[in-house]
Amino acid sequence: MPEQKFYLTTPIYYVNARPHIGHAYSTIAVDVIARRHRLLGDDTFFLTGTDEHGQKVERSAAAAGIPPLQFADEVSASFRALWDRMGITYDDYIRTTEPRHISAVQKLFQLLLDRDKIYLSSYTGQYSIGEEMFVDGPPGTIGPDGKPTETVTEENYFFRLSEYQLPLIDLIESDDPEKRLLIQPESSRNEVLSFLRGNVAEATERGEVLEVSASGKAYVPGALKDLSISRTSFKWGIPVPGNEKHVIYVWLDALANYMTAIGYGSDDPALQEKFNRYWPADLHLVGKEITRFHCVYWPAFLLAAEIPTPKSVVANGWLLFDDSKMSKSKGNVVRTETILDAFGTEVYKKQFPDSTKKEQDLFGADVLRYFLLREIPFGADGSFSFDAMITRYNADLANGYGNLVSRTLGLIVQNFSSGEIGGSPSGIARVPPLTKGNDTLAFIYSIDLRAHADTLVGLYQTENEYAFGSKLQRISDFIQKVDVFMTEQKPWKLATYLKTSSATTYPDAARQKEFEDNLRNDIVRLECILYTAAQSIRIITALLYPVLPFSTARVWAQLGLGDIEEAALNGELKNLEWGGLKPGTKLGPLAPIFPRADKGLAQIMIDMENPNAPKPEQPTPSRFVDETTTHTAPVPTDPTHPGAPPRTSGFADVAPGTTVAGSLAISTERTGTPSHSEAPASGIFANSAAHSNIPDTPQIAIDDFVKIDLRVAQIVVAERIPKADKLLRLEVDLGYEKRQILSGIAEWYAPEELIGKKIVVIANLAPRKMRGLESHGMLLAASHGEDGKPVLATFGEEIALGSRLK
Repeated sequence: MPEQKFYLTTPIYYVNARPHIGHAYSTIAVDVIARRHRLLGDDTFFLTGTDEHGQKVERSAAAAGIPPLQFADEVSASFRALWDRMGITYDDYIRTTEPRHISAVQKLFQLLLDRDKIYLSSYTGQYSIGEEMFVDGPPGTIGPDGKPTETVTEENYFFRLSEYQLPLIDLIESDDPEKRLLIQPESSRNEVLSFLRGNVAEATERGEVLEVSASGKAYVPGALKDLSISRTSFKWGIPVPGNEKHVIYVWLDALANYMTAIGYGSDDPALQEKFNRYWPADLHLVGKEITRFHCVYWPAFLLAAEIPTPKSVVANGWLLFDDSKMSKSKGNVVRTETILDAFGTEVYKKQFPDSTKKEQDLFGADVLRYFLLREIPFGADGSFSFDAMITRYNADLANGYGNLVSRTLGLIVQNFSSGEIGGSPSGIARVPPLTKGNDTLAFIYSIDLRAHADTLVGLYQTENEYAFGSKLQRISDFIQKVDVFMTEQKPWKLATYLKTSSATTYPDAARQKEFEDNLRNDIVRLECILYTAAQSIRIITALLYPVLPFSTARVWAQLGLGDIEEAALNGELKNLEWGGLKPGTKLGPLAPIFPRADKGLAQIMIDMENPNAPKPEQPTPSRFVDETTTHTAPVPTDPTHPGAPPRTSGFADVAPGTTVAGSLAISTERTGTPSHSEAPASGIFANSAAHSNIPDTPQIAIDDFVKIDLRVAQIVVAERIPKADKLLRLEVDLGYEKRQILSGIAEWYAPEELIGKKIVVIANLAPRKMRGLESHGMLLAASHGEDGKPVLATFGEEIALGSRLK
């Protein structure tokens, strides 16, 4: 058994309604952490489950016309089925209606009662049904769930919470990792400590005597009140032992699951050993709205029972939809099943018609996992939208990671015998087979990427475990570096040259030898370029495995490395040294990894969420003018073809048309000679024909045109502007100076995919202020229709920065 254990839990989800992606968010985060600790060799135990007691469940069941247990059975089953469908790797699934839990909770209650930590009294107060808690305030006070509280008078058992004000403060503020309850993020820690300390400022103004904790910080003694831990106003709960007209407070009941699931309260020696092995929990991951319960009430119960407290509580933020928290009561939830079905069927199944439903579901789960962890800084609130998810998927996975894998491995299969990494190139005539291990050239071609890979691995292993977004950002940056490496080296051109030139002969023997020596060096160069890219892909794939378990398994197999799950269990994924991919490794069968998702997928998901909503009017197909004929734009060429140059844009290739200054922007002007009826006397590019679909634009003289200074620039910085949904702040390098330009393209372009692009700017446009920032210049882009996506004017060939367009 490994020396290091790691026990982690999700919140147990309340069964008053079925799951949505807010629940999936927390569960995905815990699954990623669990997978990572397993591959590190830790004895990892991952717990999830459902919280099934309380007045809210009792009322929901009554509204459904069924008994509470039947209601809980159905909803709990929907949670478990969803986690299984998503491939969540939990080790146990606890339900608070299980006998093992009920008996153990009664033992914990009795223990606290025997220790005189619980007493019987009565209480009148404002009770929030939605949050199952009393709230300070007069009748009608609005509770945390946004609904009016109810006045409740009850005989209750009370827990002596007030005794633990200072012990809890010291527990949280301790500098000793072995004696501390670590709360993350810092905002949640501060919120809990503020609650425990009381209102120090008001107490000071009133002249009250304050006390000081071990860290030297003041607190208001008595600010923490005793806590009611039983109810008599409803029956759906665990009865208090010896006084069954009371049921145990749902939060004492629910929180105890973290111990009851691993054997607390059991008479079975094996379960007792299990509890001693795994407790205390290393991580409780919870939603931020229940931080107080986990960081005040739960550790206080444990201190009173003389049971070790958890090591850490980490709170994730809320998912926002339409600028408000996603919640069942507001009706603004998004079902995880919608995303699994849409991406599984509309994206994956279309590429792989023979794929199983399980494969389609796991692919959809990967897309959701990546988006939530990449897009939302963990611990903060984050917005969710179908459009944003599709854009992120296409940019980072389809055009980034997937494109790099398909292109690199495709080139290896096309150009090396038997599809071996670092093997001898095929189709090269009369040149002796390449000897393995030309260390000099291999070092030259890998040194830069190897240094970047070592830096990436080091940061990944030392950074905060919950910094999912920044880690994925670094991986994305490294993918772009490998793309740049491939673009600079152009192995597809080198391979073509080798195949077409290898049969060349010279009558002069010396010249022939020189030619063959150079050819052999070019063969080594091609081998080293592709070997370097494949090594990079291995490291990228190992790092991405916890987040994208299904997709990385397919890449791992294509690399010829076998089963990634076995590699994780064997410790192979924690060995990320350069060179782990051995020369001569034979690639597995190749196939696309991330088929592109069409923007129309967003509407499909909206329709799935709102099946009875009226359908929006369908737009007509985009059209362009080529020569003298109007065509509907064809499907773009497959960007994963091995012979195509790397592409880092997050958007589909535009349809072929007249390029503007070597860019991919489409000209909508006619380039052929118009018919006699279309040609006005003043010039062939003006259009005044009533029946023409070409926009009527004013003519300008050549003197007007030359006043516009169009220059080649490169984007070096791109970032979003707070509270400006449409604007990006760009810094562009014109060769002779750098400029700041604000551009309204945030809806279509993610900042990271713009870095390094060479674009066309109007350099002599007068500066102007926008959102308090100066914008000096304008980008050129083409689009179709009033709401069409802008496509930046870029360059297909190398061009010096600052070059003027003429």
